[in-house]
Amino acid sequence: MKASFTPRDYSRILELAYLGLWVAGARPEDPAAAPERYAELAQKLFELATPFGCADLVEADAGGGLRPAEKLTEGPVREKIDQFLDDTFWTELVQRLAERDLRAELGATKLADELTEGEAARLTALEDRYWREFEQAGVDHLVVLQGGRG
Repeated sequence: MKASFTPRDYSRILELAYLGLWVAGARPEDPAAAPERYAELAQKLFELATPFGCADLVEADAGGGLRPAEKLTEGPVREKIDQFLDDTFWTELVQRLAERDLRAELGATKLADELTEGEAARLTALEDRYWREFEQAGVDHLVVLQGGRG
């Protein structure tokens, strides 16, 4: 197979590879953290960085392999990771709090995998309430009661 990439194209491929490795659990400061499933392929991609004009995006690691250089892991890629983490945090927080509140409203009834139409509507209303609150105040009004509801 023959592939033709410009240095800009290949730098974007390396960005995608880094983002994928990061989500899969790899960290640039610890090359051994790359999941075994992806480590060999990642090395192949990093080895091709020089022939594709992107040598400045990879660097040697302590084990003799290659890893993403700071030039690759900072800037736009770091911004994407930070945005992903921020979005994930708020989405999970809203969903978990709304589900908790719905379970509390339903009493001893366990929340089923499939919600009724009414339960789904109530869950959406709870989520909307949390989204409005967090958009206005962030976590400033969030209080955790140690050991229960107080």
